[in-house]
Amino acid sequence: MGTDTDLRVLRQDEWDKWYETLIRAFSGVPEAPEERELWNALTELDRSLGAWDGSECVGTAGAFSFRVTVPGGASVPAAGVTMVSVAGTHRRRGVLTAMMRRQLDDIRSLGEPLALLTASEPAIYGRFGYDAASFQRGAEIDTSRTTLSVPPGTDDVRLRYAAPEDVLDACEAVYAELVPRRPGMTARMPGWERVGVLDPESERDGASPLQCVVAERHGRVVGYARFRVKLGWEESGHNGTVVLQNLDALDPAADAALWRFLFGIDLTTTLVVRGRPVDEAWQYLVSDIRRCRPRTRDQLYVRLVDVGAALRARTYQAPVDVVFEVEDAFCPWNTGRWRLTGDAKGASCERTEDAADLALTVRELGAAYLGGVSLAALGAAGRVRELRQGALTEAAVGFGSTVAPWLSHGF
Repeated sequence: MGTDTDLRVLRQDEWDKWYETLIRAFSGVPEAPEERELWNALTELDRSLGAWDGSECVGTAGAFSFRVTVPGGASVPAAGVTMVSVAGTHRRRGVLTAMMRRQLDDIRSLGEPLALLTASEPAIYGRFGYDAASFQRGAEIDTSRTTLSVPPGTDDVRLRYAAPEDVLDACEAVYAELVPRRPGMTARMPGWERVGVLDPESERDGASPLQCVVAERHGRVVGYARFRVKLGWEESGHNGTVVLQNLDALDPAADAALWRFLFGIDLTTTLVVRGRPVDEAWQYLVSDIRRCRPRTRDQLYVRLVDVGAALRARTYQAPVDVVFEVEDAFCPWNTGRWRLTGDAKGASCERTEDAADLALTVRELGAAYLGGVSLAALGAAGRVRELRQGALTEAAVGFGSTVAPWLSHGF
């Protein structure tokens, strides 16, 4: 940065000006008061950085203290990088690089082996070592011409409407039980349960306030769906839309019961789905996947801050014993050779002088870390070099996951 710019940890009395800088960078449209209040409460001041030119805030960056599920089910400390922006008046002066440098140094000092983010512009973050590690599925389902074949037990699930606030604790219990089952999911930290029921009118786009249906079996909540309904009419009749916000269920029957309900809401012909797991079961229950217009896009970006600690923290679905030659220009403490030895029970990863089997950068390790991106595919793209025959296949199989990684909510 220029000598006239000061980078420092955020103070509470600076939050409003700091947040206004962020909002302006993302179009300048004001948020609803309840949204602003929630993000103020969730901001971790000691993990938030501001770049200041005199009294003006010209750059923002923050991090949330998360725990993320990795293959094998362990919950690993991770920094959720967030609220990153640079004022248009101060671009190309090194402000972003300075904030990323300070932030990754701080993450390392806290002993967090991973950094996570969702990228507004993916091209920005590759130079800082991040890469897409999970993907999400969206769909616009024609429910007037698509049906579901549901598994046994679906009819035993009882559904009932409930105010989202009234069943928040029960829904959070369902979510917490699911977190260890899927890589990429984050344990809900205090206050984050409010994000799922935030319902400003500005976010509804003409649809109803947030509605909720819970699925119960023997009096226990085993799933829930939060959604909005937007009615529509044409000369031939109704053509309303259901917009799904959240859906979590503990078993296939509860999951199918909730999807069947959403397909059958009166006066609607379309179900809009965003940000769902790429391997979600509804796709294999529908009568015509083409009528669902599925689409896929990038979601969670992962950066290994400590290569050894990160690779030790997860397990491997097949035995792996491989030496990586890692290049990390932005965090040079990761550069060098690392021997990874692991299986489904655990792993070790230590520095070594042994000959390398695979050569790659820290970005490829981040992409493959959660099991959603194949090292073999990265090898086919020329991003991983195989130095010992068979090493790429061995590592690719070991790094895989039987469940697709998925980030359940943004941050």
